[in-house]
Amino acid sequence: MTRPPKAFISYSWSSQAHQKWVLDLATQLRENGVDVTIDKWDLKEGHDAIKFMEQMITDPEIKKVIIVLDRTYAEKADGRKGGVGTETQIISPEIYAKADQDKFVGVASETGDDGKPFLPAFYKARIYIDLSQSGIYATNFEQLLRWIYDKPAHPKPPLGKRPQFLDENAIHLPTWSRANRAINLLKSVSSQAGAAIDEYFSVFAESLEAFRMPVDEFEPQRFDEPIVQSIDSFLPYRDEFISVVSALARYSSVNDDKPLRSFFERLIPYMFRPKSVMQYSEWYWDNEAHHQRL
Repeated sequence: MTRPPKAFISYSWSSQAHQKWVLDLATQLRENGVDVTIDKWDLKEGHDAIKFMEQMITDPEIKKVIIVLDRTYAEKADGRKGGVGTETQIISPEIYAKADQDKFVGVASETGDDGKPFLPAFYKARIYIDLSQSGIYATNFEQLLRWIYDKPAHPKPPLGKRPQFLDENAIHLPTWSRANRAINLLKSVSSQAGAAIDEYFSVFAESLEAFRMPVDEFEPQRFDEPIVQSIDSFLPYRDEFISVVSALARYSSVNDDKPLRSFFERLIPYMFRPKSVMQYSEWYWDNEAHHQRL
């Protein structure tokens, strides 16, 4: 069973209203499964207040420390006055010396006339959560809960694999610049778009020769992997071709299929060649069936 996260709340006894605000916050956190420690509940008569604060801030079981920021807290922290000043002397090195800075967060309970929170010097450059206004309280309280539970609203997606077409042995078609030029001219309804499209299709068709499989070099049992690698290498250029054709269909003002017809005519030589991949595949499977019968 997962243990509930432990959090400590550091704050200033600014006023009775502020203390009640902090207790309400602590109560809401406990109602949402957070094991909150706060002096009002956990610091008993006869306890050493300074030792208690130091233990709460440095205890490895306390995973999160919530610093409630208001005008009084900022003034006492900067002036090193009272309990807040003592906590500041403990918190500051913890924030700046530790590699993991995800243990501390400031929660603004009050803002000035300029709408900005009261931030002590040691917290000036850090991100805070604003709970000072009722209109944003619910949304930002959820943000606080997500921080405590390490469940961000926008988690980083898992790292994928390096694209295979970037490998040194991958085949690169010299069509990228021509494809971009053709698409841009089509979008601008340029009179040069037709020539650019024809040039792209011409270079694309010529470059397909690089994908022809030299089947004489492959043994039957090693034939499948090169085919798969060739297809993977070609996929980015297939996508590029689709982009160009889509632009041609969307932006071309001339109802003329001549560029595409010319392109497919250029592909005819790839369909007729002695000992093609198709012929090789048929030979391989015929022999495989013969061996199975034996």
